[in-house]
Amino acid sequence: MTRDDLISFCACLPKATHVVQWGNADVYKIGGKVFAVVGMGQSGNTVTFKASQMAFEILSDSPGLRPAPYMASRGLKWIQHYSEPGLSDDSLRDHIRASYDMVVAGLTRKKRRELGL
Repeated sequence: MTRDDLISFCACLPKATHVVQWGNADVYKIGGKVFAVVGMGQSGNTVTFKASQMAFEILSDSPGLRPAPYMASRGLKWIQHYSEPGLSDDSLRDHIRASYDMVVAGLTRKKRRELGL
């Protein structure tokens, strides 16, 4: 996926918000909580997303993927897709959507209600 494809996909998720942080990184949030970061890394063509414990263990050792710098070093389960072969486009979309769903599930009931989720 191109950076534009990633940005379009993240932006289309319900109630997702976008800010530019950490230089030129496109940060996508739901309810004020990050679910994806596009463009953070040396190449600028990366995407970082939250992962379940199992997905983190499996994806951490996959070519083109790694525990996300900074986030994973603090014990958080985040994966960075930074080069080929990485994930297929469909699989990458699935993982970003799973990240979004995990973040939504972690929001308070009040916040989910405010967002209409």
